[in-house]
Amino acid sequence: MPMESSDIVTMIKEALPDAEVEIVDLAGDKDHYSATVTSSAFKGKSRVQQHQMVYSALKGKMGGVLHALALETAVPDDA
Repeated sequence: MPMESSDIVTMIKEALPDAEVEIVDLAGDKDHYSATVTSSAFKGKSRVQQHQMVYSALKGKMGGVLHALALETAVPDDA
């Protein structure tokens, strides 16, 4: 069963409450998404650590219900 983009946003915001999350359904199939996540929680973390934080927020859905997620992370300018 595909995953709704709103569910992805909810899961990320539960783990990273200050996150700004933008999701794009790349193929229109609710299975291949692109996400841009901006959070002050990423400050001082490597890009790999930032991505791990987002994947952790998805609670094992990555590679299963959520087939593909192109991920970009950033720290807000004011953080």
